[in-house]
Amino acid sequence: MQFLQLVISGIAQGCIYGLIALGFVLIYKATETVSFAQGELMMLGAFCGLAGLTMLGFPFWLTVIASIAAMALMGVVTERVVIRPILGQPAFSIVMLTIGLGYVGRGLITMIPGIGTETHTLPVPYKDVAWNVGGLVLSAEQVVIIAVTALLCLGLYAMFKYSKLGIAMQASSQNQLAAYYMGIPVKRLNGLVWGLAAAVAAIAGLLLAPITFVHANMGFIGLKAFPAAVVGGFGSLPGAIVGGLIIGIVESLSGFYLPEGFKDIAAYVVVLIMLMVKPNGLFGEKLRKKV
Repeated sequence: MQFLQLVISGIAQGCIYGLIALGFVLIYKATETVSFAQGELMMLGAFCGLAGLTMLGFPFWLTVIASIAAMALMGVVTERVVIRPILGQPAFSIVMLTIGLGYVGRGLITMIPGIGTETHTLPVPYKDVAWNVGGLVLSAEQVVIIAVTALLCLGLYAMFKYSKLGIAMQASSQNQLAAYYMGIPVKRLNGLVWGLAAAVAAIAGLLLAPITFVHANMGFIGLKAFPAAVVGGFGSLPGAIVGGLIIGIVESLSGFYLPEGFKDIAAYVVVLIMLMVKPNGLFGEKLRKKV
């Protein structure tokens, strides 16, 4: 029973890693660049939720919608104003730019008096609710994380499989030049992908906040989500979720069964093993592409 309890806790944490890793993969597939600002976008989404619930007095459902919409808009604007002008430059330049964006976001939050330097509780309706199922304790926070992640994955699958927008995004990710010649608005799609990645990060922040509280440094969890993307295969959306689950479960089990401190390095040990055994990740894309 203790083992199952740890696995469920690891799955819930792994879902958060997987959602942030989804942002890495979405941006990489669309623009072949890596955004290291996903953790900070998640943090900003959590602060948007905090502002909506405690300062503006919005109901919970409206706060969720407003936070996701605000972060999606921020993602689109960021791509248009900051990222697009330097596309075509060396990849290192774009990586450093996204790292800088993360620091700027964290710094701006920290500068807000009475908010940025404190730790806050997100007053969600299901806070501290739990069920006992055959001796297994299921907290509402964990159940909501797992359920929302599953629904989001189904929604993304349906979008990429059946909608014109999703099919156009797939075509653009495989070959931008060919997609452009076929009449697909590649630049506009890149902005939408950044907006989608920011919205997913905001969802991750709203799900994580009731468990770990809201604070300016919660974006550092993105450093655990990056290994999840590598383990699953950096070009695979399902791989991001699977990689997140693997990292979350390994981290949960190692924190209980292995010596203290190993939990903090478990994700990177898994990455090292994966790179030695299967460098492309579990669901890594083949070199051949089809448009």
